[in-house]
Amino acid sequence: MALKIRLARGGAKKRPFYRIVIAEATSPRDGRFVERIGSYNPFLEHGHKDRLVVEIERAKYWLSVGAQPTDRVVGFLASLGLVAKPERTETPKKSLPKKKALARLKAAEAAAA
Repeated sequence: MALKIRLARGGAKKRPFYRIVIAEATSPRDGRFVERIGSYNPFLEHGHKDRLVVEIERAKYWLSVGAQPTDRVVGFLASLGLVAKPERTETPKKSLPKKKALARLKAAEAAAA
């Protein structure tokens, strides 16, 4: 049984509200879950105390038994100091120049020198 710590969407149309839940990896996004450990309301200001609410002790427990948080939840837990902040690269490797473009750049530098 692989467990995930993830967001389950609630709220009205165009007014999302998310619950932070522990669920099996195979269960639907808004479907069955094992436990609810918090909530996230993106419509509140960043400094508001109710924007992100997490039961820290339960989150620590589920992390200790092997539950894997999703990318978004890792950011939330990192802001609370429960996990390490993930490393984010500024530019993807796909956007780097390819072989021919690098050869043209080197040729242009050689011609200019």
